[in-house]
Amino acid sequence: MGIQGLAGFVEERGVFFTELRVRDTKLVIDGSSLYHRLCFASAVDFRRGGDYGPFTAAVRDFFGSLRACRVAPFVVLDGGRGADDRKLPTMRGRAAERLRAAHGLSRGDGGCLVPLLTREAFVQALGRLGVPFVQCFAEADREIAGLANRWGCPVLSLDSDFCVFDLAAGYCPLTHFQWQSVCAGEGAQGCYVPARCFSTEKFCKHFSHLNKSLLPLFAVMNGNDYINRAALEAFFSKVHLPRGWAVGKGRKYAHLQGLLNWLSQFAGPTEAVDSVLKYLKKHQRDEIRELLCASMEDYTPSDVKLEDFFQNGKYECEAARKADLPQWVLDALAKGKLAPFISDALILRSTFLHVQVENMQRPSAHSTALPIRQVIYGLLLRVSQSTEAASPSKQTNKLPVVCEFDRLQKTLKKTFVQAASRPTDFCDYHFPLDKLMEVPMSCRQMLLLETLGVKMSFLESIPSHLQLPVAVTCYWIFCSEPKVKLHQLKALLLMIVSGELHRITNDPDLRVLCAEDDSTAYNEFLKWKEKKLQNKDFDLDAAHSFCQWQCCLQMGLYLNQLLCTPLSEPDLSRLYSGTLVHRLYQELKSTPSVENLFSLSPKMIQLYQVLLNTVESTVSPDFIQKMTKTKSESCKKKKASNKKKKAIRCAVPETQHLRNVNRFASLRVDD
Repeated sequence: MGIQGLAGFVEERGVFFTELRVRDTKLVIDGSSLYHRLCFASAVDFRRGGDYGPFTAAVRDFFGSLRACRVAPFVVLDGGRGADDRKLPTMRGRAAERLRAAHGLSRGDGGCLVPLLTREAFVQALGRLGVPFVQCFAEADREIAGLANRWGCPVLSLDSDFCVFDLAAGYCPLTHFQWQSVCAGEGAQGCYVPARCFSTEKFCKHFSHLNKSLLPLFAVMNGNDYINRAALEAFFSKVHLPRGWAVGKGRKYAHLQGLLNWLSQFAGPTEAVDSVLKYLKKHQRDEIRELLCASMEDYTPSDVKLEDFFQNGKYECEAARKADLPQWVLDALAKGKLAPFISDALILRSTFLHVQVENMQRPSAHSTALPIRQVIYGLLLRVSQSTEAASPSKQTNKLPVVCEFDRLQKTLKKTFVQAASRPTDFCDYHFPLDKLMEVPMSCRQMLLLETLGVKMSFLESIPSHLQLPVAVTCYWIFCSEPKVKLHQLKALLLMIVSGELHRITNDPDLRVLCAEDDSTAYNEFLKWKEKKLQNKDFDLDAAHSFCQWQCCLQMGLYLNQLLCTPLSEPDLSRLYSGTLVHRLYQELKSTPSVENLFSLSPKMIQLYQVLLNTVESTVSPDFIQKMTKTKSESCKKKKASNKKKKAIRCAVPETQHLRNVNRFASLRVDD
């Protein structure tokens, strides 16, 4: 995010800030910056897939500090890539960086990587806390700046682009926002969050009283998310940039300082652009002028009135209108009820699949969830089985294709995936995407469960908020390559049970459900967690399997949301803890009695048995044997399974529709 090198330069110099006491004000918050910051601050282990509980606790504490200082937060999240897809090269670069980071972590190197479901956990936390938030249609920066200026309040972010926007009340970097050190304050004014605010005036004064209207041109020429410095290579190869005070450590930022000093000689951007063009060949000038002027517009605060959304729930912007999407989809996107993944697939027919810390020698963990994604694409892009049958000669033209960016071993690759068509009985309602909400709930639920290969009758004994995770777990068992091990399944189910125990013992609204033996069991569980783990080795294959489960859960969540939640959405903060599930797996291998971890609570023992029995009821007995097969058997089949997975990933049959997507429909038990 932001302008190349600017954040580091501003932090290193330290003279461009003013002290600020944040209290009794509105605060516009860059949601993406905030959840990244809180994720990295709360995580102790980036290798095991994330711990959403501590992350959510950090989110709760953050907004608790704001509430104590009477600060009214308004969170603004980025949406999809937008119809122009201008940031595609930047997105590809960041995906490659994440891939390198994931590979390094898989080998035991240091580093940070945002866990797969962090954004979803953040949105859920905002909803539970009652924090107002909006998800923009595309990039949020201009809308954040516009809202902050109309309200006359600061922007809180980690994006150096906000050093360039003309903000009425300034930009507060999250690195200087001391929300964990709330100060008492004096007298009636009350407590406040100590912070620092970037001063455009101090910054421009430092560079020979640079006209601040030149800052957008500086950002564009220096390189940002939309334009690469290489576009102006001819200019930089010829111009002599003043060195200024670039000595010692400053040499690191010599180019940045030289450009700012060079720009300071001009009265405004028009004069400066004319000077830049003089260094270029005549046939290049019109194109570069257009590029520079269009890119500078990115630093003009948007006139999209986000305050209307926060007051009456209506989000309107020109880009959304031009996209010509159904109104219910636009509303769901703005409210965060649909992920940006959905709008990218719908508008661009292109999606990014975020890498995790997985076994880079195996197919991507996202391969397991491919059939779910194909169903999502089919719903979004309106493919019906009857359409195929009507003109079989044009079948290949009737199945839309979506471009997925995913990893192939240690390289970012794009793969073209065909959407799955809807089954005939679902299409009997003849509802396109704009009428999808009008399809009966029972039909939408059937479609979701059929995709996951589970019947509702199997899930009736499961608490409603766990039905989707259990259905996803059944899907995961049948679709994973290599196959899931029994200890991995049990570790996952025990982890889910621990989340339920935490829920009834810590949620004030559920105290009535908490018996004394539940509290005792929870305390014993906490003591067990505090014990030092004998085997701290990192099992990469187990990590890969749990990554596959998260991929399946993510796409299960997205499909459930697209179908307007026929199943309850699970609380991610209590559903998945990578540290815990890895520990449970390691201990189950050496100490099977760990399966009785919650034996002091009859309620939790019963829940564990119900979860295990439900999953096993969808699986044939010989499949359980396969799950517990010996290492030698596993090795013999490893190469064959990898070949099979590659074939599934790269070649989708043209005649495939939803019923065929279910790889394990034949294993169902009829009512």
